Amino acid sequence: MKCILVTGAAGFIGYHVSERLLGAGLQVVGIDNMSPYYDVSLKEARLGRLRDRRGFEFFRIDITDRSALEELFEKRYRGFDAVVHLAAQAGVRYSIENPRAYTDSNVTGFMNVLEGCRYSKVHHLVFASSSSVYGCNALIPFSVHHNVDHPVSLYAATKKANELMAHAYSGLYGIPCTGLRFFTVYGPWGRPDMALFLFTKAILEDRPIDVFNRGNMRRDFTYIDDIVEGVVRVMGHIPVPDPRWDKFHPDPGTSFAPYRIYNIGNNRPVTLTHFIATLESCLGRTARKNLLPLQPGDVPETWADVDDLMQDVGFRPKTPIEEGIRRFVAWYREYYGGF
Repeated sequence: MKCILVTGAAGFIGYHVSERLLGAGLQVVGIDNMSPYYDVSLKEARLGRLRDRRGFEFFRIDITDRSALEELFEKRYRGFDAVVHLAAQAGVRYSIENPRAYTDSNVTGFMNVLEGCRYSKVHHLVFASSSSVYGCNALIPFSVHHNVDHPVSLYAATKKANELMAHAYSGLYGIPCTGLRFFTVYGPWGRPDMALFLFTKAILEDRPIDVFNRGNMRRDFTYIDDIVEGVVRVMGHIPVPDPRWDKFHPDPGTSFAPYRIYNIGNNRPVTLTHFIATLESCLGRTARKNLLPLQPGDVPETWADVDDLMQDVGFRPKTPIEEGIRRFVAWYREYYGGF
């Protein structure tokens, strides 16, 4: 592979994936709409670091803009070797307040990406799904071989829709597609609406933190470097039809089409209370806590079964929560200063 399209290149995961690909000597074409969903200056700072790298080219494009994407795929850069689709409207709680933002970006936008892949004959589409698709599932660890038809947020429903849409295009047009269900990604340059960022900012400003479900939650927090390693390994592992697939006993994790779904997580969930205690230790400060009930759209526990990813591409998460939080805090202090 030589030229890769990364959508959402100014986002948290998109920035880190782009850096890794550029470091491997690949050409990266990045697109992003620079949405004001959170502080745009953070996106601009990520993008500024990428612009300094040889082999990177950026276009400000919204994936909902069909004509702009068509021009990118068919006229300017026909023949991407792979597309890593990470652009999306993120956030579970925000989907309750602004549902149309999710159908626009995550459904219509994803359709435009699929059409671009179809007509330009992309060799491999790797796209972001989410652990949120497991919804009401109580059997843990969550496995890609489990049914995921009971989402508890519209965000989760749009990510499930992405998986179904990609499967349909894979079967109809032979586009190799791999979906990655990310589990609570954190680390330097992270999203300001995520728990680690919110907690760190509040503790350093001596404000109380909101602890949902009164801290009785477990999350499979996954460090960004481990996520990127998984993405890069999957890019080079192009799926093929599974000869063992049985239409009388269909396996949700595989297919008769060149299509696969993987969990990508740390495989070691931790309690929210331990997560906060570790952050307090790294910051050298104690948090004041608002203990609140479970919020609509949230689930009490996530835990990724990553056996398939380990077997197929040799993925093994390496970063313990203590080390990951320490690295985030070091970045936060350096980036924002004054703490």
